[in-house]
Amino acid sequence: MNAAVPPPPQGPVYSFDAFSPREIAERIETAGVAKARLPLLPMTMLGMCAGAFIGLGALAATMVLSDASLGFAAQRLVAGLVFSLGLVLVSVAGAELFTGNNLLAMAWADGRLGAGEVLRNWAIVCAANLVGAVALAVLVALSGHAGMNGGAVGATAVKIAAAKCGLDPFTAFVRGVLCNLLVCMAVWMAMAGRSVVDKVVAIVPPVMLFVAAGFEHSVANMYFIPLAMMLTATTPDLAALPGAEAITLAGFLRNLAPVILGNLIGGSVLVALVYFLIYRRRPA
Repeated sequence: MNAAVPPPPQGPVYSFDAFSPREIAERIETAGVAKARLPLLPMTMLGMCAGAFIGLGALAATMVLSDASLGFAAQRLVAGLVFSLGLVLVSVAGAELFTGNNLLAMAWADGRLGAGEVLRNWAIVCAANLVGAVALAVLVALSGHAGMNGGAVGATAVKIAAAKCGLDPFTAFVRGVLCNLLVCMAVWMAMAGRSVVDKVVAIVPPVMLFVAAGFEHSVANMYFIPLAMMLTATTPDLAALPGAEAITLAGFLRNLAPVILGNLIGGSVLVALVYFLIYRRRPA
């Protein structure tokens, strides 16, 4: 007598211990609704934390980039690796990051959030990110950190900011699009994880790539450029570096405006709305 044929397996087709892409889409929407409806005080404080967290990642990347003994590829990749600390802190410790919150567009497209709720979150979180990143930059400038490695850390910070302030708006915009495409994919994949290790493994590769490739992250620039403005204002040798004359408030705003717009397009359109059409759009 032949043995009975077992019934086909039920449930998700994914055999690994992670949420499926369709489940991630639902989780992103649900999290987006909760984020948009946070009261003002916690939303602001969590936004300030995120600005400081991303600034810490930028600080670590600057130290790596100041090491001239590393080859080009190694320097860029290791800088990206340590920069990912910022998004790991945001994801695991909890914080509100403007670039990651561009994924709220999915909940808006599904009718679970109004446009006003989304725009309120973006405006408050972006402003709070700026406060947190600048506050960290002030502390770093006062700490003497720039003098490490014989002053190479400070010189590297100025060179990074000078390159950002010298970008033409279109290039800054396109680099902003590419950056937040990768950042939001990191956030998306982190939502698949069930543990801290899962989240870290998901976050690091996309973030490492955007830093290595030289793409533009608006919140990171809220740390890089104000820090360089303070360093050039207090250290004549740094102010004399090539391109340092572009590191001004006007140069900061000229960089930030197109980068923010590019980040919005990269995260909201190329990730949130694309995945909405794939997984969440209701049949006509």
